[in-house]
Amino acid sequence: MYAEAQEAGDAVARQFAANADAIDDLSDRLRQRPPRFIVTCARGSSDHAATYGKYLFETQLGLVTASASPSVGSVYAIRPKLDDALFVAISQSGKSPDLLRNAEIAKSAGAHVVALVNVLDSPLAGIADTVLGLHAGLETSVAATKSYLCSLSALLQLTARWSNDATLFNAVHALPEALRASFEQDWSPLVEGLVDARNLFVVGRGLGLGAAQEAALKFKETCGLHAEAFSSAEVKHGPMAIVGPGFPVLAFAQDDGTGDGTVAVAEEFRARGAPVWLAAPGRSGAGSLPLARSQHPAMTPLLTVASFYKAANALSVARGHNPDLPPHLNKVTETV
Repeated sequence: MYAEAQEAGDAVARQFAANADAIDDLSDRLRQRPPRFIVTCARGSSDHAATYGKYLFETQLGLVTASASPSVGSVYAIRPKLDDALFVAISQSGKSPDLLRNAEIAKSAGAHVVALVNVLDSPLAGIADTVLGLHAGLETSVAATKSYLCSLSALLQLTARWSNDATLFNAVHALPEALRASFEQDWSPLVEGLVDARNLFVVGRGLGLGAAQEAALKFKETCGLHAEAFSSAEVKHGPMAIVGPGFPVLAFAQDDGTGDGTVAVAEEFRARGAPVWLAAPGRSGAGSLPLARSQHPAMTPLLTVASFYKAANALSVARGHNPDLPPHLNKVTETV
């Protein structure tokens, strides 16, 4: 897990070069024939990438984006009306039966199917109209790290090219080196503070919500630590009632309009006596976790997760776990 997360910057650079022509062709098509809306389909870490994609597409392109429930097509056998939609399926292996069935349904319904996959000769790639390889390379740790970040970077590269936003495009070019710098950040206070923890909230919002979801999953998966992810707005609708002395909170704040609200929630929890760690661009002081410099708010979640992965690996080891082989899990999960 450590080695693969450390390689994320190199993997993303490799991906950008390999996908340049495919991204250009797809972006030209989408500008000439804009979709009515976008649908994502994924599970696990890939679904957290889809959460990021939703906010990315909606904030940068203004296109309504919804997450498909795979069981609607694979179990209930419903065929949604997806004509003139963009259907984005995200999967490391490209083998899960439910994703395959939903991609088939979307294609037959008139959607343009894009597959983000790490295995280029997978069944999902065979169904798709457009294949964007993750190019993460071999990933043997059960916990996805570089493949997750490559999913986000592929979504970011596509959005930058599709939108023709120069600032976003420049951020894309800076991403590989920023990811390398992110892995060098020192989040050891978080590791030390959670060695004996039993429960945890991870909060974020907007573009950073998917990062919070991914962190909560990795805490459970690699550290045996029960963690739940919430929007920093949604956590106020009930869940925050259990936060008090001794209940730890990890907060990811964005450098955009959602940032102040997330910081305010973190400060409220700290005032109640909760141990709080805050990763927010440009912030320092007690309880603050350092972040590498981000050139665009859409880039910030990737840098946050890259720093988190290093800390999660260290926490897993400190709690007596093997981060590469979580109990009861397999690298490839196939659901119906």
